[in-house]
Amino acid sequence: MRIRNWLFRQWRSVSTQYGFSEYDAPVLENEDLYKRKAGEEIVEQMYNFVDKEDHRVTLRPEMTPTLARMVLSRVRMSAEGSHNATAQMAEVLPLKWFSIPQCWRFETTQRGRKREHYQWNCDIVGISDITAELELLATMVGFFKRVGLTSADVGIKVNSRAILQSVLKASGVGADEFAKVCVVVDKIDKVGREEVVRQMVEDITLQIGVAERVVDVTTAASIEEFKTLAGENCTEDVADVERLFEFAKNYGIADWLVFDASVVRGLAYYTGIVWEAFDRKGELRAIAGGGRYDRLLSLYGAPSEIPCVGFGFGDCVIYELLLERGLLPDIPHRVDFVVAAYKGMYGQALEVAAGLR
Repeated sequence: MRIRNWLFRQWRSVSTQYGFSEYDAPVLENEDLYKRKAGEEIVEQMYNFVDKEDHRVTLRPEMTPTLARMVLSRVRMSAEGSHNATAQMAEVLPLKWFSIPQCWRFETTQRGRKREHYQWNCDIVGISDITAELELLATMVGFFKRVGLTSADVGIKVNSRAILQSVLKASGVGADEFAKVCVVVDKIDKVGREEVVRQMVEDITLQIGVAERVVDVTTAASIEEFKTLAGENCTEDVADVERLFEFAKNYGIADWLVFDASVVRGLAYYTGIVWEAFDRKGELRAIAGGGRYDRLLSLYGAPSEIPCVGFGFGDCVIYELLLERGLLPDIPHRVDFVVAAYKGMYGQALEVAAGLR
């Protein structure tokens, strides 16, 4: 508990430093909240059941759909009695929120992965420009620096999922297949190029040429190569990535960022720039990840798309990393003051204890 509380203090301190406000929510959610757009893998891993009123509920596997529900509720409350929903949203937004929820997923346990964990979430709602991504990346880097990690220890892979979507669209692949392709591509480091192509052809029924082009694009070695392979339809999305890296120099975080075209993140709701923090030694799984999810709130009834971007940062992998680097603090369990009370001096001892406390 002492280490966990220390970690939470670092997360809260950095969040406040970067202007985020804390929120919380119930651990139980309606199962349908995640079935709508979290992705098949999340749905399969949920701890779900039927409650005493015959509602299908689940322990939250992650926080983003809950955040979407809360933001939309706030927008609706603000818009009551108004005929101009857009104007009312402008009064509520933008928001910079953070939370440290406990989450549950029924998945295979291993080093850095548990079925129950805590996760630091930071989200910015209402900003469509990549300056929001930049702020979140800087927040993440701010935490790494605070706990003694450097850019030699940790890197952050950055890509744009919108580019892959444009490539697929130009190849005649529908939106329904896009999320499935992302799940497969997300495993390319684990299973390799040939297996990814095979799964896209056999499981998603893509043409072999399309599958190979997807792999070519997502294994590009540089932004320049990425731009060439992606084609003219992706010019604007590539420009966003280039702007992000340029602004990162001004923010002093450029040495932490690495362009990696294979990073697409497995969750179905991401729509634009995505990123993943990783151990430079390659000994641990992803430390944290995030991205833009502009369409999620409209799925829950928002009158129009509301730009959103955020990250999730679990407590398990960062604990392993800090332990391996010798950066966990030594927090001894001790009593700072001891008051020895004899029977006849108990009243005076209470006075001394009260004063010390």
